[in-house]
Amino acid sequence: MYLFSFEKLEVWQNARMFILDIYKLTSKFPSNELFGITSQIKRSSSSIATNIAEGTSRSTNKDKAHFLTISYSSAMETLNHLIISKDLSYVTEIEYIESREKIEKICNQINSLKKYYLSKE
Repeated sequence: MYLFSFEKLEVWQNARMFILDIYKLTSKFPSNELFGITSQIKRSSSSIATNIAEGTSRSTNKDKAHFLTISYSSAMETLNHLIISKDLSYVTEIEYIESREKIEKICNQINSLKKYYLSKE
């Protein structure tokens, strides 16, 4: 089976695994949050990987870097939702720290890839 370029990127693979972590984490959220923070955090975490994938299909390195900026912004949105989830006691301190560390790693990878694309411009 052919692998597209985004599927080969470690940052996309990590972001994909992070989505699965978020889905497992939010499965314990209160049912009255289904259309609130649960939906928001699922969408923002999914957007991290989605924008990495979409960016790789762009023809210019500047465009690719732009989609990585959007991906980074989605990671920050996800982190914000995690902070609020911790404040509301929907996640434990340990779950929060583990998730935050994963976001930090993904963000570092996004920034490195973005710098790479911009250095080729």
